[in-house]
Amino acid sequence: VPRFEDSLNNLTVSLGREAVFTCVVNDLGSYRVAWLRVDTQTILTIATHVITKNHRIAVNHSDRRVWFLHIHDVRQSDRGWYMCQLNTDPMKSQTAYLDVVVPPDILDYPTSSDQVAREGANVTLRCAAHGVPTPTVVWRKEAGDLLPTTNFTDTHRPMIGQTSMRRPDMYGLLTNNFNVIQNSSVNGAVLQLVKVSRLHMGAYLCIASNGVPPSVSKRVMLVVHFPPIMTIQNQLVGAKEGDTVHLDCHSEAFPRSINYWTINDQIISQSDKRFEITAIERGYEVDMRLKIKKVGRNTFGTYSCISKNSLGDTDGTIKLYSLSGKFEEMQYNEVGDSDESPDVSELEALKRSASARSCPALWVFVVIYVVL
Repeated sequence: VPRFEDSLNNLTVSLGREAVFTCVVNDLGSYRVAWLRVDTQTILTIATHVITKNHRIAVNHSDRRVWFLHIHDVRQSDRGWYMCQLNTDPMKSQTAYLDVVVPPDILDYPTSSDQVAREGANVTLRCAAHGVPTPTVVWRKEAGDLLPTTNFTDTHRPMIGQTSMRRPDMYGLLTNNFNVIQNSSVNGAVLQLVKVSRLHMGAYLCIASNGVPPSVSKRVMLVVHFPPIMTIQNQLVGAKEGDTVHLDCHSEAFPRSINYWTINDQIISQSDKRFEITAIERGYEVDMRLKIKKVGRNTFGTYSCISKNSLGDTDGTIKLYSLSGKFEEMQYNEVGDSDESPDVSELEALKRSASARSCPALWVFVVIYVVL
């Protein structure tokens, strides 16, 4: 009498792969093995013959002892119970379950597309994923950057465990009215960004996984628009004539700003031989540098670094003053703004003039002596 040697094992197979059930029968003799689909009460195979019209079903055996049921290109509709049956009296059978798992997939709709928002607005990013089992969704910033989720408070003091930072408001002023918690990832299909700042700008990855490889992701770009702000480290710079001086400003703006320099309210052009203008851009940040090649009398004054975009403009001022001594200051005042250096006779005259002004009592004494 035939008997089953081992139990029929349940299978878990990924969509599109092959499922193979194995039924081991000892002492089969003249009896036959049949495979059935329990859910639909469908006979799939009898002995070596395929009964069903499903071309993805196949059967084979090894020495009429080990019988294999092959289901090629597994579909979700194949999920269910299967039976290995012997035509004994009474009938003997074993059943096993086929589970079909589906790797995650992200739906184009209603998953968010690229977003553009004004600084201070609320932004919601959504990621719609499906698969079997149901995928979990994680949001990350691209390249491993920390992902800021913003918590606003009514006070200026940071909450415990949070990092305090300053946010430029729409007028370019700096305020301390919110706290930022930075995480490497945020779980959930919906990512809420409250009152976004420029720190939120960048590429976000929606990653869906359910343990069935491969995991999938979608890239969503968030662009934050804000008016320019200007930061200056040194607003008062001293130099001597002939020195080389660098003036630096740091601008932040998006859309990208137009940046330029002025001296005493006059725009400095790239062709001005006295100066060298450079700008290093990093995303929404710009490091502005003005190199004064050789400080002269016509380069002292008030410099402004100006930044403009479609949302506003701002500027910062730097005062360049002379480090010269008293005599040189007097020389500058007497000779004027001419770029030409005074000759020796002019310098001697200035010295005598300075000496005369510094000793008025001596001149009075000489006049009185002559009169007497």
